[in-house]
Amino acid sequence: MGAELGATDWVEVTQDRIGLFADATGDPQGIHVAVERARAESPFGGPIAHGYLTLSLVNLFLPDLLEVRGASMGVNVGLGQVRFPSPVPSGAFVRGVGQVVEASEQKGGVQVVVRVSVEVQGPDGEPLPKPACVADTISRFLP
Repeated sequence: MGAELGATDWVEVTQDRIGLFADATGDPQGIHVAVERARAESPFGGPIAHGYLTLSLVNLFLPDLLEVRGASMGVNVGLGQVRFPSPVPSGAFVRGVGQVVEASEQKGGVQVVVRVSVEVQGPDGEPLPKPACVADTISRFLP
């Protein structure tokens, strides 16, 4: 517990990805998909990714952050606390940074809580001060 898991590679959050997520979830709010309107009217200066799109990328990052040897499978049990401290602008790059919060034996396996912080890359290539999402993932690994 408390182990730092490092960081994943950066992934671009394109406007196409945002549009596909809007289509898949039925959430076509202008702040996400109306590019010119968002540039003119949004307090963020342009379109931003859905919070739940940002959260869904945690699933992309987890296998790069955590390798569990000796497990036949891992099962998503759920999420603990989830927060969205800052937006992800369209075209930005994000990465996951992980930390093991808790690990315990459970029925037939081990349950692990991994806190994944989704960092946003600044113009200088460094992470911005606030993450876009912080999520406590709960996974159970079976032998």
